[in-house]
Amino acid sequence: MLAKSLASFATTLFDGVALGMILFLISVGLSITMGVMRVVNLAHCGFAMIGGYLCFMLTAWLDLPFLLAVPLAVAATMVIGALLERTVYSWVYGQSELGQVLMTIGLTFVMIAAANAVFGSSIQSIPVPAALRGMVQLGPLSLPVYRLFLVAVSAACGLLIWFALERTEAGAKLRAAVDNTRMAGCIGIDVKAMFAVTFAIGCGFAALGGALGSEIFPLEPFYALQYLVLVLIVVSVGGLGSIKGTLVAALVLGIIDTLGRYYLTSGGGIVLYLATLAVLLIRPQGLLGRPA
Repeated sequence: MLAKSLASFATTLFDGVALGMILFLISVGLSITMGVMRVVNLAHCGFAMIGGYLCFMLTAWLDLPFLLAVPLAVAATMVIGALLERTVYSWVYGQSELGQVLMTIGLTFVMIAAANAVFGSSIQSIPVPAALRGMVQLGPLSLPVYRLFLVAVSAACGLLIWFALERTEAGAKLRAAVDNTRMAGCIGIDVKAMFAVTFAIGCGFAALGGALGSEIFPLEPFYALQYLVLVLIVVSVGGLGSIKGTLVAALVLGIIDTLGRYYLTSGGGIVLYLATLAVLLIRPQGLLGRPA
């Protein structure tokens, strides 16, 4: 009985890790745009929704293989993000925080209306290849193959982002452009191009989370608003601009939310918000954020 209970707990814990890693993929782009580029982008989850719907179109409508459809959906979302960055967001940059909130939440409503018009109000599912279905036995644990795949891909993306920001010349230029935009321009850094590329990459990671995580976060027109609060919590708890903080926050909150809903079925949803309140009362700048 004890062994069975421990196996059940470990399986639930792994489900929390899988949820946390998808949250990380979606949230990390918002953490970069809010913490590094200083832009309040409440339409960020809309790009995750776009990536998910594009992947659904490519797999269900055009019958493309899943592993080909995902990168194509991510690339297309990055193009859309880059176009919006050069048009809508280039105007948003110069607005106050309130102006940024109003403009980006308005864009979110436009995305919701477009998704509802094209795909309807029903929930859509992305076909997963047979190789990623089923269960794998690890000792006493039976774990879904697809969720193991999600964790592996998300972890690889986290390492890639950290390396790009902390160990490359492009990352150093981005940090310089954020810290002192005028000086960065004086030494030859194309700040506008740097921000445009960064924004597009953030949209791409959100799209990847939307495409891979449709099993956890189902695709439907109100996706862009339904998961926005959860993503904002991850970014706030982790600390704006902190990749490590976003990863830690996503994992911790994903595990807390999953365990809370599993063991406290009547009021498990509130556990996440209580944990968020406790962290932000102790560290207003987030777990790994820098003090203002």
